[in-house]
Amino acid sequence: MCTAITYKTKNHYFGRNLDLEYSYHETVTITPRNFPFHFRNGKEIQKHYAIIGMAYVAEDYPLYYDAMNEKGLAMAGLNFPENADYKEEKNNFDNVAPFEFIPWVLSQCTNIDEVKELLKKINLVKVNFSETLPVSPLHWMISDSNSSITVESTKEGLKVYENPVGVLTNNPTFDIQMFNLNNYMSLTINEPKNNFSKDLNLKVYSRGMGAMGLPGDLSSASRFVKATFTKMNSVSGDSESESISQFFHILGSVEQQRGCVYMGDNKYEITIYSSCCNTDKGIYYYITYENSQITGVDMYKENLETNKLIMYPLVTGQQIKMQN
Repeated sequence: MCTAITYKTKNHYFGRNLDLEYSYHETVTITPRNFPFHFRNGKEIQKHYAIIGMAYVAEDYPLYYDAMNEKGLAMAGLNFPENADYKEEKNNFDNVAPFEFIPWVLSQCTNIDEVKELLKKINLVKVNFSETLPVSPLHWMISDSNSSITVESTKEGLKVYENPVGVLTNNPTFDIQMFNLNNYMSLTINEPKNNFSKDLNLKVYSRGMGAMGLPGDLSSASRFVKATFTKMNSVSGDSESESISQFFHILGSVEQQRGCVYMGDNKYEITIYSSCCNTDKGIYYYITYENSQITGVDMYKENLETNKLIMYPLVTGQQIKMQN
């Protein structure tokens, strides 16, 4: 299960926690402008916007988990079990497999308005990447510097929701997640007032009591509420250091620690990595479960006119700076 967020100071930032019990040995992957995309619907895009993100590269194809393009548009796919429903191919539609959806959008669009136009013709179809990599049940958050949307393909059809909070987790569907926030409207960053009873002399005995009732468990519904509350009340300076530090702290409020979610067979769900994209500067930052030092890859330091993928394996070992 996962959490994705957006955040804006002087620049726009986008990223996510990837929560799983195993890793595919993903890499920070740059798809340059001339890497040819061959889509299963027969369409080819030979020249497109450059893309950087986290991907599992299989058969020289970037299976992106989250990414941004050089125009500042960013996108992440999150697990959406039981609810995701992909369709049969339709005439007069762009039939796109879920594993192609991020490249399909980021290779062609520069902002959310263009994405919405593209989505009018999209039909997400149930097509596996390969026999060993079956289709994944996903939904997506897409963001530019001004707005975000959530895209869900369900039994009722393709749903495109405005996402005013810039947060996405997993189940339930996004409309229910947003409605659930009504249950927490009394939460505050300030000291709470005694609304319990005028006849009781109730007192504030600790800082932070205004947020009592904020969920702290690791379910997707609770993570949505907590990440939204944390993000919407977050305060940061405009510098790159302050911005990305705050971004990772927001994601850290809903990270998963080994041992808390048991998956059977001696496996535990953990936050394998957390990412933060500066979509204005084209820099992809990340930390991993065992490496809390921030590592960055700048797409503009690479030759973006080539036709070969550029991959950086994750720095996963803990980086410790000794002071004596």
